[in-house]
Amino acid sequence: MARTTDRSNTHLTRRLVQLYVGLTLYGASSALLVRAELGLEPWGVLHQGLAELTGMSIGVVSIAIGAVVLLLWIPLRQRPGLGTVSNVFVVGLAMDGTLAVVGDLDGLGFRVPVMALGIVLNGVATGLYIAARFGPGPRDGLMTGLNRVTGRSLRLVRTAIEVAVVVTGFLLGGSLGAGTVLYGLAIGPLAQFFLRMFALPEPAGPGVTVASGRPSTTAPPAGSGPVADPASGQAILPQ
Repeated sequence: MARTTDRSNTHLTRRLVQLYVGLTLYGASSALLVRAELGLEPWGVLHQGLAELTGMSIGVVSIAIGAVVLLLWIPLRQRPGLGTVSNVFVVGLAMDGTLAVVGDLDGLGFRVPVMALGIVLNGVATGLYIAARFGPGPRDGLMTGLNRVTGRSLRLVRTAIEVAVVVTGFLLGGSLGAGTVLYGLAIGPLAQFFLRMFALPEPAGPGVTVASGRPSTTAPPAGSGPVADPASGQAILPQ
């Protein structure tokens, strides 16, 4: 009995470590894309545009947008988890912290490798925090909630949201470029790879089968219909 409890505590500790390391790396990777100045991920374009407009730091804007998006979960009847709430704050704080340490970069010889590092680290971060199974990010929940309520395909809902976000952010002064395109092409395969790498099996117990090592929550096939709400403690897609 004590051995089972110890194993469960160890499993929980590892999940918590994965969650917060993943969220911290996510913020750091987004900050590296800012410093590379070659284009940001879709939501980063909006955050940067609003930061330019308001004079707030991009990390603070990220926190504010995350909180607003989380409020939109209420009419969509989405259920947040620990990871959902942590996502709102940790990513923004990690972004501002990294930007305070990493200064401006001169020349493509520095900026291109930093852009590539930012994209890869974003994939690592995505695999870590989603595999921890503490709940989807606020933006993920908005997507899956709209998918369920509207009956539109997940692919259509995600595309519509990200196009609206990118266009709005660009008009506000956000950075759109090669990094945005490369991020869009690479983040799916990277996230899938690192999800499998960091997947945690469920702890064994009475009537419980240990997982095979693959993440228990993967994205529905592209173009699929409405998806069920993620169970508490689960995540669907990267931010």
